[in-house]
Amino acid sequence: MAGKTRAVKRGKASYFMSILGVTLVLFLLGVIGWLVINTRTLGQHFKEEVEVNVYLREPLAASDSTALVQYIASRPYIKEYVFTTKQMAKAKYLADGNESWEGILTENPLPQSIDFKLKSEYLNADTLKNIRLDLEKQTYVTEVTYPELLVGGLDSKISVLNWILLGVSILLLLAAIVLIDNTIRLAMFSNRFIIKTMQMVGATRWFIAKPLDIRAIINGAISGVIAIVAVYALIRVLINRVPYLNTIQDNTQLGLLFACMLILGILITLVSTHTSVLKYLKKKLDDLY
Repeated sequence: MAGKTRAVKRGKASYFMSILGVTLVLFLLGVIGWLVINTRTLGQHFKEEVEVNVYLREPLAASDSTALVQYIASRPYIKEYVFTTKQMAKAKYLADGNESWEGILTENPLPQSIDFKLKSEYLNADTLKNIRLDLEKQTYVTEVTYPELLVGGLDSKISVLNWILLGVSILLLLAAIVLIDNTIRLAMFSNRFIIKTMQMVGATRWFIAKPLDIRAIINGAISGVIAIVAVYALIRVLINRVPYLNTIQDNTQLGLLFACMLILGILITLVSTHTSVLKYLKKKLDDLY
């Protein structure tokens, strides 16, 4: 009875270490996955924050400015736009810390403009050049400006960062599979004599493997749920500290990431457990010592 009690305790300890090891690996994998998701979303957000300024000739009748605004608003690349009057331009100029020209100039020298942001798929150097050419053909447009250096390097920088994170994710996934597999095999090592004893008394492979496989599924699910809760708690802490992250959070992709973590935990745990059982069933009793 004492030997059986010790075996049960060893089994519980091995299961605990198995759950803990799988949870830690899944947690790390989930954090990297979240970074990958948000890097792409963050890149799209940065693209859609680039502003294009369309400066207008003067004098400009209200009907002409309305027609031009309607023309720009109808373009498929427009995400959002605003018509900036001379008074609004002055207020923005002063808000940026510039000195007022009052007492030097009698009239407001700042032009009216239509300022807009593009949808992310349209933000590349060639498309913006075509947009500029089209708008500068309009009668009341004097100049179209946008941060050319930023646009030129934004795609390449985002692409490099995405590839780096993707490479890290793949390496981490492979490492996770190996680490989880080794963790499960170590946990199964303590059960090798139980497995062999059941085989010696006539139990079939399915009869022996079934309870262990069920336990593996449960342990994998527990590990996945704990890792998901931990990753979600970390995300909430980061969002509370940096509220901006909440604006780029993609809940659909986050849900898919959590589902993948859960499935991965169950799948790797189950496969590793089942292969370990088969390995011990094939060995001779003397080889287990």
